[in-house]
Amino acid sequence: MANETDAALEQLLAKQAIRECLEQFCRGMDRFDRDCFLSAFHDDAVIAAGPYVGDAAGCWDWAMPLHEQAQDRTQHGLLQSGIDIDGDTAHAETYYRFVGCNKDGSLLMAGGRYIDRLERRGGIWRIALRTNLVEWSCAPPAIPLPFADMAGADANGVSSRDMDDPSYRRPLVNLRS
Repeated sequence: MANETDAALEQLLAKQAIRECLEQFCRGMDRFDRDCFLSAFHDDAVIAAGPYVGDAAGCWDWAMPLHEQAQDRTQHGLLQSGIDIDGDTAHAETYYRFVGCNKDGSLLMAGGRYIDRLERRGGIWRIALRTNLVEWSCAPPAIPLPFADMAGADANGVSSRDMDDPSYRRPLVNLRS
C-alpha cells in the first residue's frame, strides 16, 4: 500500500510541476516577461506556432512584436489538461483560450490546444516540443471595463505588460483605503 501511495504522490507532484511549467509560458507572454516565458522550455525545445517553427527564444522574438503592435493587453488562459507521464517524458494536451484587447478597442478571441512533449531533466519539467492548434477565433463586441471611471479603483495598480504589474508586488498589500 505504501508503494502505491508513493507512486501516486510522485505522479501528482509531476503533474503539478508540469502545470506550473505551462502556466509560466502564459504569464511570460502576458506580462512580456521573457525570462518567465523561456523558463517553460528546454534550451533545445522546438515550437510550432502559426507560421513560426523554431526555438523558444526565436518564438519570443517573433510573437512579442505582433502582440506589442496590435494589443494593449492579452490573456492566455489554460483550461483542462490531460497529462500522460512515462518516466522522465510526458505528453500533455491543454485546452486554451486567448483574448487580445486590441489597440483599436476591439477584441480578438481564439481557442485551441497546446500539444506538448515535456521532459524532466535535472529534476525539472520543461517543454521539449510544442504544437499549437488554433481551433476557432472570433471578434466579440467590446464593452467598457466595469468600475473604470470609479475614483480610486486603480489605487492597487493597473494591468501592465512588465514588472510594474501588481502581480509582481511582494509583499502584496492593499493600497486602497
